[in-house]
Amino acid sequence: MILISEDVWSADFEALAKSFPIIREPELWRNQDALRGKLSTATALVVRNRTQVTRDLIASAKNLKIIARAGAGLDNIDLKAADDHGVVVSAALGINATAVAEQTLALALALSRKIIELDSSTREGQWNRKAGVEISGKTWGLLGFGATARATAELLKGFNVRILAYDPFAKPEKSYLDSLNCQMSSLDEVISNSDYLSVHLPATTETREIIDSKKLSTMQKSAILISVGRGEVINEADLEQALRDGVIAGAGLDVRAQEPPTDKRFTDLGNVILAPHIAGITHESQAAIDRVLVSEIRAALSGGQQSHAVGAIKQAK
Repeated sequence: MILISEDVWSADFEALAKSFPIIREPELWRNQDALRGKLSTATALVVRNRTQVTRDLIASAKNLKIIARAGAGLDNIDLKAADDHGVVVSAALGINATAVAEQTLALALALSRKIIELDSSTREGQWNRKAGVEISGKTWGLLGFGATARATAELLKGFNVRILAYDPFAKPEKSYLDSLNCQMSSLDEVISNSDYLSVHLPATTETREIIDSKKLSTMQKSAILISVGRGEVINEADLEQALRDGVIAGAGLDVRAQEPPTDKRFTDLGNVILAPHIAGITHESQAAIDRVLVSEIRAALSGGQQSHAVGAIKQAK
């Protein structure tokens, strides 16, 4: 039995249901006890980012062969526990990179040209021809240099920007960096020298709240911050204060420290655009991800080898 605990479904899963029984409960992630009960007989689990796949949960699922993650981040899955219990974890990493990159630029452009503010005032009958600023010719900083950051850099080629990137784990070829007009730099150099700073970092012990009041104070007053990685990377209280005090010019937040947020932080600020963790979700990206996941699940349940396994286990038991 295949268990889907979040809002994942498509024609590919409908086709899969003709071969394997599927239980689909999009809100099951909210109830860990109910999830554990249903998972006890499941051979596959399909999740997005809300289902907390803990060591205890994996240990209780004696028949589980594969966890299929619809998305890029793996912070909600105990990968080591999956390895220890011989469970494959498959994720379509990088497949939604273009979608995230386009949303990154969309947020930056909307803030730069005050599109939301001017749309609102125009609807109210005003004709406020307020000048914006151009991205072209500026310096763009990337925190993280994985798939979504690289896709962003590729899209920025047409804007003739200089790119600074920070990622202690990335070792790109110089020729590739040259093609992007990109230079790998230190964290402080990227933050302080960027007109636009997009954050593509995962939430780890090292990255949590790496953007705080101290780092924000080194940014240019005209700088715009775009967050499309994980919300925990930014100290939201410090960012809110920086935006209120004019320490930086604006922010586009697709991700939040708590999702959905329970506070009203940022909601009264005109220099912030908020989105519900939607950067990687387009019709095209979701269709591509679902195709990969269905292929991975079929292979796992039929004795084949996975092509998108992200842990140590590359083939289901």
